[in-house]
Amino acid sequence: MVAVIKGDIIASRKLKNPKKWLAALKTLLAQWGKTPKQWELGWGDLFQLELNHPEEALYKAIEIKALLKSISPNEDNKTNSKIDVRMAIGIGDKTFSAPRIMESNGPAFIFAGEKFEKLKKDKLNLAIQTVWPDFDLEVNLYLKLANIIMDNWSVSSAQLMSVLLKNREATQEEIGKILGIKQSSVSGRWNRAKIDEILELDQIFRRKLKIMIP
Repeated sequence: MVAVIKGDIIASRKLKNPKKWLAALKTLLAQWGKTPKQWELGWGDLFQLELNHPEEALYKAIEIKALLKSISPNEDNKTNSKIDVRMAIGIGDKTFSAPRIMESNGPAFIFAGEKFEKLKKDKLNLAIQTVWPDFDLEVNLYLKLANIIMDNWSVSSAQLMSVLLKNREATQEEIGKILGIKQSSVSGRWNRAKIDEILELDQIFRRKLKIMIP
């Protein structure tokens, strides 16, 4: 089984400098595989990522969201739009492997595509679809609540989460040094971003998925 994350940048045409987020997203995706077989960007703001370890899917999706929301909009952005991302996770088999991920196929790809098409209508920015309906029902409820938190991350909250996800063993003091802020400021941002709750959700996701995929 594999996991596929399909996503796009929300209202990307309103963002003045696409190079700003595009370069950051490419750099992050390149850490997880090679393009175009394992990840690919297309049509300006659409991307797809394949993961051989499905249990990593939610963590990677949160990392993508934190990275993009950590990027400050341009000062000349008259619409005052903030960068955000919409993503669907599909978990299932891969039945056809193509040189380009956009051409590969199987239930994981179909699930990701089907869920992605429903996100805007359902007013969700992150959801999952698998072969297990009960699993989907429960996890998507958790994600619906998590969306309320993550969609409202400020740039500073997202920056903190982004740094933490790349430095899981770092203390708050060490994270503060990376961000150039005091430990007390890290603690305040930590609580506002609900980081403990988001990390706990990732652990629950991993445990439940391990039951489905022993």
